[in-house]
Amino acid sequence: MSARRRAGALLVLLGLAVLALTLPAAAQDAAKEPAYRAFPLLGSRLAVWAIAQLHLNFAAFILGVPIFAVIIEIIGWRTRDARYDWLSHEFVKLTFAAFSTTALLGALLLFLFAGYYPKFWTYMSSIFFPTYGIYAALFFAETFTVYLWYYGWDWLSGPRKGIHVALGVLSNLFGTAILLVANSWVTFMISPAGITESGALKGSVWAAINNYTWMPINIHRLIANIVFGGTIAAAYAAFRFLGATSDEERARYDWMGYIGNFVALSAFIVLPFAGYYLGREIYAFNQTMGITMMGGFMSWLWIIQAILIGVLFLGSNYYLWLGMERIPGSERYRRYVPMMIGILAFGFMVWATPRSMVITLDEARAMGGTHHPVLGFLGVMSAKNTAVNMMILTTFLSFVLYRRANRISTRSWAGAGMLIQWAALVAAAVVVIFYGVYGYFVESLVRIGFSVYQVMAVLGAIVVVMAIDIPMFRGARSTGAIRWGTIAPRSQYVLIILAVTFTWLMGLMGFARSGIRQHWHVYGVMVDKSVDAATPAIGYAANVITVVTIVFFALVMFIFWLGGLSDRGQAGAHGHAPAPLIAGGSDEQA
Repeated sequence: MSARRRAGALLVLLGLAVLALTLPAAAQDAAKEPAYRAFPLLGSRLAVWAIAQLHLNFAAFILGVPIFAVIIEIIGWRTRDARYDWLSHEFVKLTFAAFSTTALLGALLLFLFAGYYPKFWTYMSSIFFPTYGIYAALFFAETFTVYLWYYGWDWLSGPRKGIHVALGVLSNLFGTAILLVANSWVTFMISPAGITESGALKGSVWAAINNYTWMPINIHRLIANIVFGGTIAAAYAAFRFLGATSDEERARYDWMGYIGNFVALSAFIVLPFAGYYLGREIYAFNQTMGITMMGGFMSWLWIIQAILIGVLFLGSNYYLWLGMERIPGSERYRRYVPMMIGILAFGFMVWATPRSMVITLDEARAMGGTHHPVLGFLGVMSAKNTAVNMMILTTFLSFVLYRRANRISTRSWAGAGMLIQWAALVAAAVVVIFYGVYGYFVESLVRIGFSVYQVMAVLGAIVVVMAIDIPMFRGARSTGAIRWGTIAPRSQYVLIILAVTFTWLMGLMGFARSGIRQHWHVYGVMVDKSVDAATPAIGYAANVITVVTIVFFALVMFIFWLGGLSDRGQAGAHGHAPAPLIAGGSDEQA
């Protein structure tokens, strides 16, 4: 990045900070300012919606990718493996390219809020004004830290590598703090706290920050950002793999795609549990809001969500199964694939089965009601919780088999260890199925609590299996080196599909989170009296999310293209090429 571009990015950030600190005062002085203004052609809500979604997509990327970039750098630092250092630098380079775009979209979003929803902006500023300065300071701190981290990569190498790693950790701490501050504004709109009946701040601003949904969304968004960053990084690697002209380049980006997908899959396995926590807190704050989300007009939105998450599960597993073809010795595990396909497919069908059907009056009479006499049993949460937990267990099993595909344990206790692992997986499956079936015979309040037992059983099995697997395969005998770069090209399209699907899913869940407020700017406190006060239909929302996703990936493709310009004519992306990863390279999995 040139000095001119760096200066431009800093000016944008400076303008953003100054605007955040001055607009509230200007808004307070405008006594006759209208409550709403109309954005030309699109309308104010659509303009804010589109820019906010684009901004959140880029923000999720630049917050998620550095988390695993610094972890990878630490691995390379401790193992002295230059490949990991190169990979970490590649990931940070992607983040850097998206950084200015995120800041520009954030500034534009601020203009839209202040200009087209001035009364709303004034009210939110009356509550959260002290956090604006903190947010601006954190943004500056993260910006300068990321600059030092990126441009000091070679300078802070060798004996000073520890300082460089510390900068990466510090940039992640600043980024996470930015996320926490911004989430306080969003969650206050859903579950306001710390205010009087008239809506004025009561006491400290901390009470408004620490509302019912603040911590659940912090956890959910942090995990989702890691998944999102991993899928986008893997899609970038797929993009470079498909355009590679040499075996070494294909091997390099095949490995990069695997690491990105591995990170995304690892976080994605626990993401549904964070979603349960968020949903529980929404119900705890306001049952009407929870019923609107799960059983009201938004209920069909969760069928769409189920289809998208099913695609993510199936796609992730398919990528792992294709990856086994480049691993010598993986043949002994391929017999498990048909069984896993069956579990995933059946779980997908259960999860996507609606409780009530959109049918005609004659069809309802023929069925004896709106619920199908057989399929209706699969439309309730007992069935769906059971299905998703079994899909998570199956996906975890796919990863474990992939991880040990070219390794044979030399431990004397390996047989007993594997027996315990299988017992843990079977026990978890039994617990999940038992409580799924038992849920049909108890009242709803008790049934909701069963999901906790199912979650704990799955997480417990994952911990037990990995606690045994890591030492059991340390120093294992290799059946052959992984042939990086020889994976089928269709696997790279799977990585791209996963990135697009998760991006679309993030937009859908953002609509669900905002839509449950219905005609409120701040639920129960500040009514939306604009012409766009009604919550849009799911079909309309899906169209908007689709267009925004297309625009986002058009910008991402441009960034990918820019990221590849500096590599043309060079042997490596970071001034030096990492060690070859083609046949005969590393045997180790991440």
